[in-house]
Amino acid sequence: MATVTFSAADDLLYAYLAGEIDHDAAQNLRIQLDDALLTRTPRTLVLDLGGVGFMDSSGIGLILGRQRSARTLGTTLQIQHAPAQLRRVLQLAGIRCTDASKTEE
Repeated sequence: MATVTFSAADDLLYAYLAGEIDHDAAQNLRIQLDDALLTRTPRTLVLDLGGVGFMDSSGIGLILGRQRSARTLGTTLQIQHAPAQLRRVLQLAGIRCTDASKTEE
């Protein structure tokens, strides 16, 4: 089961994802992330993947879908703290992490 917690700072909305993102978890996360995007309308949504231990293709779809939703609302989506194995999968999908040099910490 995956979880998301939110933290706001100025025009930024941080979404801290944790757990395993599979099909069922992605559906639940999608609802929560879309609700936060619509109600808070941040300039930038930062998905922090530091707590994600596993993510299948549903997670990639989750991120790409939120990227489209954010763009429609004029929000920029950033990914940070993706573990090394997830970062490689994200890169193959054309999703760039904003802090690739910091994820090894």
